[in-house]
Amino acid sequence: MSNPDSFIEEVTEEVRRDRLFRLFRQYGWVGVVLILGLVGGTAWTEWSNSRETARAEAFGNALIDALDQGTPEERREALAAVPSATEQTAVLQLILASDPDEDKATTLAALDKVAADTTLAVPYRDLATLRRVLVAGTDQPLAERRTALQGIAAPGRPYRALAEEQLAYLLIEEGKPDEAIAALTSLMQDQEASASLRARLAQVVTALGGTLPETAGG
Repeated sequence: MSNPDSFIEEVTEEVRRDRLFRLFRQYGWVGVVLILGLVGGTAWTEWSNSRETARAEAFGNALIDALDQGTPEERREALAAVPSATEQTAVLQLILASDPDEDKATTLAALDKVAADTTLAVPYRDLATLRRVLVAGTDQPLAERRTALQGIAAPGRPYRALAEEQLAYLLIEEGKPDEAIAALTSLMQDQEASASLRARLAQVVTALGGTLPETAGG
């Protein structure tokens, strides 16, 4: 390669370096901001997670302290005083609703509050609906219980299998044992039915004089 060519290449390379240096001085702050943003975002996430963990631990400790109270009335008063937010409120309301023998009306009111709160996640609301049907029992018209259960027995809902179980029991209440047996045996073969649920269903089917499906007996 001739000297002029070599000189031209050196000059071109120098121009390139100069341009890069000027670009870095002009826009290098963008990279710095990106790096700081990444570091800051990571730090914020870690801080948020630690804060949520601390809040969850404080909430759990407050619940334990409240449940250690002597009488049901004292427990309810202590639970009602526990500070909570969003899903924690749902959990708290469900715990408040766990003593229906002492105060059924208060239990139902607490469950209604959770079930109607659209700001809560579906599992909390569905669980409240299911428990409300169980607590209300025959005090609530059968048609109303069926409507409530059908709403949470839709495919993909978290307590679908349990709702299907209760719907089958409504058939027994209506005096339709054959339909109940068919519903129960079908549920026993449902992939979402747990082992404990299948065992419970088998006992009911046997008590009704039905025949257990072969897959359930294995």
